[in-house]
Amino acid sequence: MDLRALRQFIHLSQTLHYGKTSEAMHVSPSTLSRSIARLEDELGATLFERDNRTVVLTQAGRQFREFSETTLTHWQDLKHQLKNDPIELTGQIRLYCSVTATYSVMSELLTRFRGEYPNIEVILETGDTAQAIQRVMDDEVDIAVAPLPDQLPNPLLFKSLVVTSLDFIGPTADGPVSALLAQNPIPWGQVPFIMSEFGLTRKRLDHWFRGSSIKPKVYAQVAGHEAIVAMVGLGLGVGVVPALVTENSPLKDKIRTIAVEKKLQPFDVGVCVLNRRLQDPLVHAFWKTAQKIQQESN
Repeated sequence: MDLRALRQFIHLSQTLHYGKTSEAMHVSPSTLSRSIARLEDELGATLFERDNRTVVLTQAGRQFREFSETTLTHWQDLKHQLKNDPIELTGQIRLYCSVTATYSVMSELLTRFRGEYPNIEVILETGDTAQAIQRVMDDEVDIAVAPLPDQLPNPLLFKSLVVTSLDFIGPTADGPVSALLAQNPIPWGQVPFIMSEFGLTRKRLDHWFRGSSIKPKVYAQVAGHEAIVAMVGLGLGVGVVPALVTENSPLKDKIRTIAVEKKLQPFDVGVCVLNRRLQDPLVHAFWKTAQKIQQESN
C-alpha cells in the first residue's frame, strides 16, 4: 500500500475538502480522486460519501483512518530505529483551542515546541472551548486545550497548565443592565444573561442558578467565551467567562467583574489527548513539551 496515498487519505479525512487537500499535498484534484478510488478498490469499501457539495467520512473510512495513522507511525518508528543519526521528527500535528488560548496558554507551548521540533508542521484550529474534548474523543484533532471536566473520559489524558477563576462579568457603560447590577441585592432573576450553549461553563452556571434558587432570564445562548465578552461589552447582559479570557480580551475596558457570594469553581486549563495517540512520536513530542512547561511552573 502506497504510504503517500495514506497521507493523502488522512489529510482528506480531516479537511473533507478535495480542493484543500490537493493543494496541501501538492497534487491535482483528479490525482487525489484517483488515489482515493484506488484505496477504495483495494479495500472493497467506500471511504467517503460525496456529492457536489459535501464529503463525509464513512464508518469504513474512520476505521481505515485509524489503520493509516498506526501504519504511518510504525513506519516512522522503524525508520528512526534503523538510523544511527539522532531522531529528527517530521510531519503534521493537529491542535485545537480557543482564540484566547492561542495567545495565552498556547503561546509559550508552541514557541518551545517549534524551537525543539522545527520540522513538525502545526495545524492549529480555533473554536469553542466547549467542543475541545469531543474533538479529541472523535479523533478529529490530536491534542486540544480545554478545562478539566468534572469527570475525565477514560481514554483521555490531561496535563494541567494554568488555573483561572470563572467570573461573572457585566458592562462598564451605563444602561439597563448596569442599573440592575447597581441594586442591593442584585435582582438576578431580572438580569439578562448571555450564556454558553453547552459545556463546562454552562454546567457550572446552571448549578449556581439551582443552588441560588434563581430562574435565569436568558437573553442569548452563544458559542465561545469571546462571543459572551463581546455581547456583555455591548451592554446586552451579564455573562460568565474564565478570567483568562477577560484578561486577554481587546474589550476588557468595556466589561467589569461582578462580585458574587457563591463563587463558581475555577477552571483547570490544560492539554488533553487520547492515550493511544501518544504512540505517535509527533504527539508524544508535543506532550513532553507540555510536561516540561508544567514541571517548570510548579
